[in-house]
Amino acid sequence: MAGTENLSETDDGALVSSINITPFVDVVLVLLVIFMVTTPILMKDLLDIHLPQTKSADGPRVNTLGVAINKQEQILLNGIVTSETQLMEEIKKNLQDNKDTQAIISADVELNYGKVVKIIDLIKSAGLEKFALQIEKIPEDGKE
Repeated sequence: MAGTENLSETDDGALVSSINITPFVDVVLVLLVIFMVTTPILMKDLLDIHLPQTKSADGPRVNTLGVAINKQEQILLNGIVTSETQLMEEIKKNLQDNKDTQAIISADVELNYGKVVKIIDLIKSAGLEKFALQIEKIPEDGKE
């Protein structure tokens, strides 16, 4: 017929016997993800398992010390103003109680860099090797 296209034949008259399965695979993968997400939720309710409770935990509890240094160069340990000597003593005491003790160090942005390094050195001298510096992320719009 003139003016009509036969979609099942090519220009040379041969039949096209393949189909595009990409959309089908996409749908199957989406369904797979949905089932993978919902199955654990459903199984928990279906099995009706109530876990036993104990007074002791699985492993040692990690003890975290908060060390802060403000603009006035005051040292705060867990929010309480302390001296360098008291800081070292408290760290040593915490390490005796729990070897997994760690410290989070917060320092004012306008503080002298040398003061922060000195506090880090005190912490390491007391035997505490696990510490991190607390920072604030710059917002996406780039304004502080």
